[in-house]
Amino acid sequence: MNSLTISPIQTAVFHHGDDVVEFVLKHVDRSLLGERSILAITSKILSVAEGNLIPAGSIDKKTLIEKEADYYLGEIGHNVQLTIKNGLLIPSAGIDESNSEHGDYILYPKDAYKSAEDLRRQICARLGLREFGVIVTDSKSNFLRLGVVGVALAFAGIHPVRNMVGEKDIFGRALKTTKINHVDSLAASAVLMMGEAAERCPLAILKNAPVSFTESPRRADLEVSPQEDMYLPVYKHLLK
Repeated sequence: MNSLTISPIQTAVFHHGDDVVEFVLKHVDRSLLGERSILAITSKILSVAEGNLIPAGSIDKKTLIEKEADYYLGEIGHNVQLTIKNGLLIPSAGIDESNSEHGDYILYPKDAYKSAEDLRRQICARLGLREFGVIVTDSKSNFLRLGVVGVALAFAGIHPVRNMVGEKDIFGRALKTTKINHVDSLAASAVLMMGEAAERCPLAILKNAPVSFTESPRRADLEVSPQEDMYLPVYKHLLK
């Protein structure tokens, strides 16, 4: 079995007005963009491309968070505003000022799934690819852990989860509930190599990932509603 490889791509600074596809093709060696490869791209590239930026002095951040959140859960300590946004339990509705050229608030892309599919489709057309994936990445913290890890904000071209229910464990017993979250695992691996500070690696190419490629991936195969979330008891009292 071939091992997963991750190639972080150092780039110039992406500016509003730059074309995302041209930016990718300019900085990524064509030998890396082959069949069954996956492009990881930080969500901030897509947000900057869309101009989805808010000048920091133009609005109170708490007000902006409440406006952008799908669910605003309130301030929970450590000066953290907890929210649900794009299917993630995440602080500040994903709004960030780090790596912002002019200190603006960078919001999430307007439709990260559409952006991922548009990028995948255009690269496939330009390079004649059929099986090619895109993962839009961000970083988040986890319960009872210090530090951030990468997470998939959106994806295109790949099945996000492998259902292992019914398969046998090493003792021959059938698995009853196990599903493997491929897309977040790959996002975490890619972001580890891309970095969080001044590395200037907003792209990465993953090869030999143990995933299935598809023209029509389903967001519903990955996400669950708050009402179906096994961790709902932790934050149920905060939902409004």
